[in-house]
Amino acid sequence: MARGGRHGEGADGVTDSGSGGREVPGPRSAGRYLWWLVVSQRGRVAAGATYGSLWMVGMMLPPYVLSRAIDDGLAPGRMPVLLGWTAVLLGVGVLNAWLAVMRHRTMTRIRMDATFRTVRALVAQTVRLGAALPGKVTAGEVVTIGIGDVVVISKTLTMTGPGVGGVLAYAVVALLLLDVSPLLAGVVLLGVPVLALLVGPLLGRLQGAQTRYRERQSGLAARLTDLVGGLRVLNGLGGKAVFADRYRHASQALRGEGYRVGTVTSWVQALGIGLPTLFLAAVTWPAARMAAQGTLTVGELVAVYGYAAALVVPVSFFIEGGYDLTRGLVAARRVVRFLALEPAGADRAGKAGADREAPVVASVLHDPASGVEVVPGQLTALVAARPAESAAVVDRLGRFADSAATWGGVRLDEIAPARLRDRLLVADNEADLFAGTLREVVGGRRDPGEEAIDDAVRTALAEDIVRGLPGGLDAPVEAQGRNLSGGQRQRLRLVRALLADPEVLLAVEPTSAVDAHTEAGIAARLHAARAGRTTVVTSTSPLLLDRADRVYFLVDGTVAAVGGHRELLDEQPGYRRLVSRGEDEDERGAGTGRRPVGAAEAPVTEEGTR
Repeated sequence: MARGGRHGEGADGVTDSGSGGREVPGPRSAGRYLWWLVVSQRGRVAAGATYGSLWMVGMMLPPYVLSRAIDDGLAPGRMPVLLGWTAVLLGVGVLNAWLAVMRHRTMTRIRMDATFRTVRALVAQTVRLGAALPGKVTAGEVVTIGIGDVVVISKTLTMTGPGVGGVLAYAVVALLLLDVSPLLAGVVLLGVPVLALLVGPLLGRLQGAQTRYRERQSGLAARLTDLVGGLRVLNGLGGKAVFADRYRHASQALRGEGYRVGTVTSWVQALGIGLPTLFLAAVTWPAARMAAQGTLTVGELVAVYGYAAALVVPVSFFIEGGYDLTRGLVAARRVVRFLALEPAGADRAGKAGADREAPVVASVLHDPASGVEVVPGQLTALVAARPAESAAVVDRLGRFADSAATWGGVRLDEIAPARLRDRLLVADNEADLFAGTLREVVGGRRDPGEEAIDDAVRTALAEDIVRGLPGGLDAPVEAQGRNLSGGQRQRLRLVRALLADPEVLLAVEPTSAVDAHTEAGIAARLHAARAGRTTVVTSTSPLLLDRADRVYFLVDGTVAAVGGHRELLDEQPGYRRLVSRGEDEDERGAGTGRRPVGAAEAPVTEEGTR
């Protein structure tokens, strides 16, 4: 989209409007980010921990009730007592089933809340970074974080429910066994720490393997994004096989890293199943021998076995919780690293006095690095042999690059971005086009009326696009305008910029993908439509330059000459050599019927490549 959207910034992270104004912890640790997700929904987490604790403790009650039914009712043949304990056992089972349902429902809500908070934070940070995003992080990294890491982080919060309950259940069983046998209580109290010591080193290895795997995965996703995005160009250059081979090698390296992660994970999961079983055997064996020796009653033996069997669940949760926490820290570390990124000029914007107002009246835009001064109310053109040099000036004047550029004497990086974006817009030639109807694509965040749309379409000479699409303004446009030609996409970007109606419009190569006849019409109508307002364009097309009020000729990124187009043609040989080829082509094409070549030095294909 055109680089003029509204950006919101916080001093230490991005503001989360859905959490009472708290800020998402940006440049902090992964552990603190997970803790922020917990405290942001402390009421729900407390409810989940309560349900989980009651459920876990409730699982330890049936063995006790069963032992009482055997010793007090079944063994002595007291039927009323047996029926009474059986009724209690049924009630405990029903209550525990309800607690399990409530625990699962609450934990699902906790995970969903964590997912939405993280996604909202990532989206807010993406908007905050704006056009600086591609220069700071790859598309593959963003995709990997948004799809994989968000889910892993939310699953980690499961620990807050059954994890807390498992600790309480462990303590309750230890107390119950103390009443039966101090020896068995000691086995239980020492057994769980031993399990933790066995699994702990594997979890450390898993965290390192997961980190390396995630880094390779994001790099591979970025390479795939580049490969798909440049497929047409690669086909034309014959480089598709080279890039495919590189992707194949990177994929094999990722697979190898995945095998290493899988090896550690399989051991963790195997121990998660096997160790609780061994723990059960370790408790049951001495209990059975004590029962055979007459030290324990039959009911107490059943109770001990039930306690040990029930402890398998919290012990498994301990192991799975450690596994989830390890993966969650890796994922949270990547999220925190992304949230810590700062847009251009953020360091200066965070200082005292960096929230100044933009000039109230139309004022001069000045770029000290190049010497360009944009006079308000005029159409100014920037000309350079290397388009990147003029585009760099636009980036500085649009505050998309660190610079000392000023607006009315006020440094741009001292003006709050939200105030700046309301009045100044940078229309990039490669700006994204999102999927939607044609009306939505050109309307942007505003809802312009029919008359405004018609005027902008007419100025950009885009009437043929509206007429050619079935449904006109309500016709669907695919993502990135894939169902449009390169010239059509460029004109729609210009329509969108004109409908935004900014006080200052900075347009990068707005007519480079259209033919000379269309370009001449756009130049004339753009000058008329933007009369009295500040407009800056970068171009080497004489058709557009001839309409400019002032032209800056840049050499090596700095101003070499300034004046009108005709004046520079007469006085600057370098300028004349740069732009005269277009005029010569125009004159020759007028008598031969050939299509003149303006700023675009080769015909534009339907794919928009030259």
